[in-house]
Amino acid sequence: MNGKITREQWERFLESLAADGSLLQASFSAPRSKDGTLSRKLSVRPVKLKNGLHYQFERLLDNKAYHENVGPEELKERLATAMQSYKQALIKTSDEDIQVLANKKGELALMSRASGGKRESEPQTHNRSKRYILPEGVPVPYLVSLGVMTEDGKVLKAKYDKFRQINRFLEMIADVVPDLPQGKPLTIVDFGCGKSYLTFALYHDLAIQRKLPVRIIGLDLKRDVIETCAKLAEKLGWDNLTFSVGDISDYDGRDSVDMVVTLHACDTATDAALLKAVGWDASVILSVPCCQHELFRQISQPALEPLLKHGILKERFAALVTDAARANLLELAGYRTQLLEFIDLEHTPKNLLIRAVKTGKPDREALSAEYERFRDFLSISPYMERNSRLMSPKS
Repeated sequence: MNGKITREQWERFLESLAADGSLLQASFSAPRSKDGTLSRKLSVRPVKLKNGLHYQFERLLDNKAYHENVGPEELKERLATAMQSYKQALIKTSDEDIQVLANKKGELALMSRASGGKRESEPQTHNRSKRYILPEGVPVPYLVSLGVMTEDGKVLKAKYDKFRQINRFLEMIADVVPDLPQGKPLTIVDFGCGKSYLTFALYHDLAIQRKLPVRIIGLDLKRDVIETCAKLAEKLGWDNLTFSVGDISDYDGRDSVDMVVTLHACDTATDAALLKAVGWDASVILSVPCCQHELFRQISQPALEPLLKHGILKERFAALVTDAARANLLELAGYRTQLLEFIDLEHTPKNLLIRAVKTGKPDREALSAEYERFRDFLSISPYMERNSRLMSPKS
């Protein structure tokens, strides 16, 4: 079943899920309400309880997870209610993955694809292992080529952290897909793409899985790395994934970009990438900063001397101040900005991701006053503010 469906077809589909017990996982995202009453994401999975099969609904509100277990007889109604509150869902069964999209009128469209092999449909116990967007045991060609998976889909032990990082990245991508422009080819630039694990993951998710018209450009200074990535893209037949050698601040290869990704660009290279994104009026920005040195040399505040006199504390504090300044300047430029945990701190100290979505004109007066107090208290002059009129609180 692919394409638009009627309400009757949707209800019959939900009835079959509840009747045959084939549901392995359902994820609802892109809430219709922006008032904070809905969780950013709703997840559903089967669980074994003492009194039999149930389905656990997990909601995330204010960074806290809330769980509710319901019986099979309630499943159809609860899934139907959930779809009324969200714009999209991904439903995984033992045979297929079904993506459900809802438009503003509430009309539904289904896109189905085979799961790549019969999956185990036995529900997990209450304390189960985490399910990933890219499941273990199902070979993904680009992950095999990049040495993350074996030919039979087993994740290599040495690459398991990278596998988790890729899946975390894809969860964040799923949240912003509704914020990308609709009905037009998308252009995405990945600054400092490196070995491009996440660049390939992004293309696979958007172009291959979601069938979106997208062109992705990876940019990095290392010519040998870029050549390797280009060869892999050619091997995979991904014509709209290209790679170029170049510097972030000098790049002017596009007039319009819909999404900018910059992961682990060092120090002010992150700021340069963010300024490029704002200059393009990009709809979505995803950035994982690295090596924030600039403000370490600037911060001065006598009241904080008990903290600043210790080098390691000052370094950590300066990194937080840098990302706070970036987030606030992006808000001044008209973006809804969040700072999120990208990967567990135990795996990397560079674990903050800045996610910014273009919303329009901000309340500049209130934001400017708040930012200026923060900036002046610490005697800092951030790169982004110095190098762009768009970022100036006075503009």
